[in-house]
Amino acid sequence: MIRLDKYLADLGTASRQEAKRLIRAGRVTVDGAVCTAPEAKLAPETAAVCLDGVPLRYAKYRYYMMDKPAGVLTATEDRRQPTVLDLLPPELRRLGLAPVGRLDKDTTGLLLLTNDGAFAHRVISPKHRVPKVYLARTDGMPTAADAARFAAGVTLGDGTRCLPAKLEPLPEEGTCRVTVREGKYHLVRRMLAGCGTPVLALRRVAIGALALDPALGAGGFRALTEAERTLVFLEKSS
Repeated sequence: MIRLDKYLADLGTASRQEAKRLIRAGRVTVDGAVCTAPEAKLAPETAAVCLDGVPLRYAKYRYYMMDKPAGVLTATEDRRQPTVLDLLPPELRRLGLAPVGRLDKDTTGLLLLTNDGAFAHRVISPKHRVPKVYLARTDGMPTAADAARFAAGVTLGDGTRCLPAKLEPLPEEGTCRVTVREGKYHLVRRMLAGCGTPVLALRRVAIGALALDPALGAGGFRALTEAERTLVFLEKSS
């Protein structure tokens, strides 16, 4: 059981104070009856709640995919530079969403946002080895020997040992696909730089078997379906 004002706030419909005003104004019904008490308790999974006659659907946790553009920080807030949360409308920023892992400021592509900490931890934890797939444009072309080094587990210049990864040169000159299962700082860029092929542009295109929706466009976002959340923890078929 939760309070009615918290129910509205959890949906991102309004802040907690705004929710109280909406309820006291008689604009909210619960199971067909007007309720003007913000403190009224209800079962969120079964109660029929409407705002101005429009049914609301409660969800404790929310999940979104975004096509992160370049030049935006993967952070919840920053005093000097725009963050991915600045791309969201106010009602979503109120949900307590946070990025799942990080993409560098100039790296684009698939970014997950959620208020489900357990889900986020499972995605980013090296223990679970969820694959993240990137397309890279490089200065020079990685070789078959580089691919073998990736498969064995690269050791970076500072001695950091990486988990085995997959490097696939692509037909277009200076492009490759990289699949990693951890999230060390600037990992893909550092691995490719170690091959003598520094990254010119980097884009994440998949997490697990979940591919970035090409219809989103830079800065676009949408909610994940339940099936898509499952895809995050599956292997993408070749």
